[in-house]
Amino acid sequence: MRKNIVAGNWKMNNDLGATATLITALKQKKNEGNAEVIIAPTFVNLYSAFDSLSDSNITVAAQNMHQAESGAYTGEISAGMLKGIGVDTVILGHSERRAYFHESDELLAQKVDSALKNNMRIIFCFGEELEDRKAGKEENVVGSQLKNALFHLDASAWSNIVLAYEPVWAIGTGETASPEQAQDMHAFIRKTVAEKYNSDVAENVSILYGGSVKPANAKEIFGKPDVDGGLIGGAALKADDFFDIVNAFA
Repeated sequence: MRKNIVAGNWKMNNDLGATATLITALKQKKNEGNAEVIIAPTFVNLYSAFDSLSDSNITVAAQNMHQAESGAYTGEISAGMLKGIGVDTVILGHSERRAYFHESDELLAQKVDSALKNNMRIIFCFGEELEDRKAGKEENVVGSQLKNALFHLDASAWSNIVLAYEPVWAIGTGETASPEQAQDMHAFIRKTVAEKYNSDVAENVSILYGGSVKPANAKEIFGKPDVDGGLIGGAALKADDFFDIVNAFA
C-alpha cells in the first residue's frame, strides 16, 4: 500500500538560526491527515535538524549525495556520511541539479545504486522542460528519464523508491499545470512502471507532484487518484503554508 508523502525541499535557504526557528514552528503544527512529512534542509544543517526532530514524526532528508563511497571529491557528501548522522532519505535528480550541475541520467543511475547499497530511501525527481511539453514530447522525455536511471533495478529495490514528477515548465515560468495534467502524467508514469515490472510495483510506488503546489491548490491536486503527495519548494519555507499543504490530505 503506497503512502501519502509531503516533502519540503528547502534548497539553499535558511542558516542554522533560521533552520532552528522553522523547525520549532513545524513541531508546533498538527498533522491532521495521513501523510508522511519530510523536510530537506541544506547539508550543514542536516544533523541539527535530525537531532531537533528526533522526538517528532517529521523525517529529515538530504537534497543530494555523491555516488562514490569516499575519495578525493572535495566538497561532496557520501551516502555513508548521511547514514552516519541518521539521515536515510535522499532527493536525487532534482531539476535544478540536472539544469545547473548537468547531472545526467547515467550519473543519477550511479547515485541511485549507491543510495540503495546503503539502504537509503530515494526521492527520485524527473520531468520535462517547457519546449518538451510544447512539442508534445513530455511522455517520451519522462519515460526516458525513468528508464535510463531506474529500470536497471530489480523489482525488490522499488520498496525504497519514491518518484517525484516535476513539470519544469510549470515552475517559475508563468505557465500553470492543471490538476488534470498532473493526473494524466502520474497515470502515465504508473503505467510505464507497470509495463517494465508489474502492477504490484506500480501500485505500491508513491508518486509525488512537484509543480508549484500551494495551499490554494493542494487539495485538488492531491485528490487525483495517481497523485500521492507533493515535493514542495517555496511554500515549505513557511510553517503555516507547508502544513496547510500537509493537511490537504485531512
